[in-house]
This record gives sequence, structure tokens and C-alpha cells, in this order.
Amino acid sequence: MKTRRSALVLLALAGLSSSLRAQTIADPDLYTKSLKAAQEALAEYGLYDNPAELARVNRIGFELAQQTPYQKFPFTFSLVDMPVPNAVSLPGGQIFVTRGLLDLGLTDDMMANVLGHEIGHVVLEHYKHLERRATLMNILSNVLLAGVIIASERSHPRTGPEAPYDPRVGYEQPGGNRVEGAAAASLVLSELLLRSYSRENEDAADEEGQKLAAAAGYDPDGARQMWLLMESRAPQAREYGYWQTHPFPDERIRAAVARKGTLKIGERHSADDYRQRTQAVLINYLDRERPKLLADAKKQERRSGGGGGGEGRRDESARPGEKSRPKPPDVVAYLKDSALATWPQGKTADAIRVEQLHGLRDRELAKPLLARDYGSLIRTYKKKQDEVRAVDPRSALLPTITTELKDFDARLKELYPRAVAVLRGGVYETSFLASFRSNFPDAREVPQVALALGEAYSRLGNQTDAVTQYLAASQADPDSSEAKRARAGLVNLTPSLKELAALQQLVDQDRDPELKRLASQRLDEMVKSYDDV
Repeated sequence: MKTRRSALVLLALAGLSSSLRAQTIADPDLYTKSLKAAQEALAEYGLYDNPAELARVNRIGFELAQQTPYQKFPFTFSLVDMPVPNAVSLPGGQIFVTRGLLDLGLTDDMMANVLGHEIGHVVLEHYKHLERRATLMNILSNVLLAGVIIASERSHPRTGPEAPYDPRVGYEQPGGNRVEGAAAASLVLSELLLRSYSRENEDAADEEGQKLAAAAGYDPDGARQMWLLMESRAPQAREYGYWQTHPFPDERIRAAVARKGTLKIGERHSADDYRQRTQAVLINYLDRERPKLLADAKKQERRSGGGGGGEGRRDESARPGEKSRPKPPDVVAYLKDSALATWPQGKTADAIRVEQLHGLRDRELAKPLLARDYGSLIRTYKKKQDEVRAVDPRSALLPTITTELKDFDARLKELYPRAVAVLRGGVYETSFLASFRSNFPDAREVPQVALALGEAYSRLGNQTDAVTQYLAASQADPDSSEAKRARAGLVNLTPSLKELAALQQLVDQDRDPELKRLASQRLDEMVKSYDDV
């Protein structure tokens, strides 16, 4: 009995030791390079904005991460906006799950085995086994950035049949060759980091992943289930998607089944303490390295021809009427996002949210009065309000958000008469129309504003937004003169539309059968040109 009690005490102490395991950044140089590679890839693909899935991936990921004695780097888990099903890990502990993988509908058990596999690559330090390790370390800090910048600087926007096309990003956009830039990012993440892993490395990561999943309380059979799902639903082309970086699924299914019988599913334990300590490591690193990281970000912007802005989140370089693309996050912003996802409640999380919100607010208030987009600001504030309420209903941030939302509403009421007066005067810029549409979505002037925006976007070649605004003008008051002019604009525009999103809007609407027919006809013509894709 005494022996059994002693064993139980030792097990309890082992569990306590696991929960209080020290975390650190053992190799700051490698961590910084890995961090920059992660940020550069996100600059190409973008973060996938799905709070519920981000919370799920972080919950599962940290439950697994706390099971391993490997604590050389703090793990972080992010979502990347790529349609192909994949998961990626970097040497510094940054792990990404793509939108395409989430779209497959993985269960928690499947996700645990996927994340365990990527954690396995990190904890087993497979990057050391690469034949081209020196090349990898140089590229992590240099070549990716250079490839994206060179491609951007030497390209000219092309959208015709001869233009580069990539299913991840579509045709290249004004201001840079997005297709070649995306290819540069993929080269580092796929070719050097993953495709260079040996079969033995992949098997070892699979085994480690199943062990971690079982230890964390998840079914290791999730690995087999995931592979069966991938085989049934993922693209089968070997040069595309998950199969490009994770080969031989049949063998891995058999191995997963064999290992499953040797593993015992443990109890599931909260990783809250572990997550809070991980966040502290990230924040301490940020506080220590922030000046250097910001200086590097400014150098990068100067090399790429971008403007200033440091931690800004919107691209202010777009011409009036062009769709503003989210500005790629710098490393500081990426670290803050990671720290917030790591532990989304408490003082640190609230401080990050306040800084993000006030950064958006201050940039908007710095614009001329009639160009300020309070509508977008209010939507962002309300979204953040919902997120905070979901994770911490007693957060001290909630009263601040409520107070500032009331201030924005008051500013809008004061602004409305002036905006209407400018609209009636007939002398304004496209940015004013866009702000009016966002600020006063229910105003009686919306059909007039939407028509003017549709015409402006059409002239500027922004086809998707042109169709959106024309449809809004034609449907707000179908018998109005604005509606008739908007429909005429759509009839003239549809035969020359090249953007699939614009055509799909017209196909999806049911109010105008003739427009639907024209759009379907044009869509059929366009699809033929994408057969190779």
C-alpha cells in the first residue's frame, strides 16, 4: 500500500512538473529568423480570420505542447489564408494551419494528430537533419524577402490570358507580382522546410504526434481518420497541396493503425497555466527585441518601396477607389497577434487589444473629416467587443469599448448633414463616396452613392466592387432612375468582366434573369481559359 501511495505521489509530482515546466528561447538567432520567415509568409497569404477555429486550434495545440519536455522555443498556433489543405511548422515553434485544412471539417482527434505531427517536427529538431541546413538558415532571413521584393519590383500588372495565375492568389494585383511572390513564400515553407524531410523524419513526426495526442487525451486513431478524409476530399495531384509536402498516405495509414494499439489515451488537462507562461515568454522577447524588430521592419518597407507605418494594418498606398488590401503585419504585430491567441484573456490580452483598436482609431481620425470611415471602425470595435465577451465577460476592456462606440455614433450624427451637403454639391472624390456608404448604410442617399461608386470603380478597373455597388443601387429602389442607370452599367460591364468573384455575384442574384444569363454565359467563357489550372 505504501509503495502504491509513493507511486501516486511521484505521478502527481510528475504532472505538476509538467505543468510548471520552464519555457525559454534557447537560440534567439534561430528564433528570430524563424519568426521573420513566418511573418513573410503571412505577408503573402494573410491570416485567416476565424476566431472560433483559432481558439480551437490553440486549445488543442497547447494541450499537446505541454506534454513534451522540449521547451527550447515557445509554441504558437496561427491560421493562414490558403485554400489548400496543409499544416506547416517552422524551427522556432511557429505552427500554421491552413483554411483549406479547416474546410475539411477535421474532428478534435484528427486536429490533435495533425498538430502533434507538426509539434513533432519541432521537438525532434528535424531542421538539423536537412542536407541543406545552411541554405535553410540563410533563406529564412534573406532569400524569401528578396524573392518577394524582386518579383514585386520587376513586374507590371497583367490580367489578360497571358498573365501569371495561381489558384492561391488569382491574377497578380497592381503594385506587384503576387503570383511570383506567393511562389517565393511557398519555396521556403514547402520545398526547403518540408519536402526536404526524409521518410524517417516524417515517420518520426507521425509517431511523436500520435504519442502527444494520446497523452493529451485525444484518440491517436485520429491520424488514420484524418488520412482517410484527406484521401477522399483533398486534391490528388501530387504537385499540389498537402500531398506535395506529406507523401505516401497509404503507408502512413498502416503505420498509424499499428501504433494506435500501443498507445493509451490519457486524461485531458487544461493548458491554461502553460498558455499564460507561453504568452509571458513572447511578451518578454518582444519587450527586449522590439526596437530592433521595428528597425528591421522599416528597412524592409524602404526596400520594398512601401510607406511608413510600423505596426499599421491597412495599406494606405492604394489609389482612391481601389480596394484597400490589408497591410502585411510586421514581426511586432505578428508577435502581438500570437501572444493574444496564446492566452486571449487577462490584462496582457486587453492591453494588446486596446493598442490595436486605438491604432486603427488614431489612423482614421488623422484623415480629413469627410474621408473618415467610422463605419468600418465601429464594425471592428463591435467585433472585438463580441470576442472579449466570449472569453472574459468581466473584462475591464468592455466599458472602454462601449464608451468609444458611443463617441463614434455621436461623431457620425454630427457628420451626416455635412456629408449630405457635399453629396448634393456634386464635387467629391471616390474616397468620400466609399466613406459615406460605410458610415451611413441606411441613409436615403445610398442608391445615389452606390451608383456613383459603381461608376467610379468601373472606370478604375475594380470590377468586383463595381458590380457590388451597381447591384446595391439597382436593388435599393428598383423603380428609381439610379436603379435603371445601375442596371445599364451592369449590362455594359458584364461581357468584359474578368474577375470571377464579380461574375459570381451576378450569377447568384435572382432579381434580374437577363443579367444572370449574361453573367452565366461570360462565366462559361472564362472557365474554359482556366482548364489548365
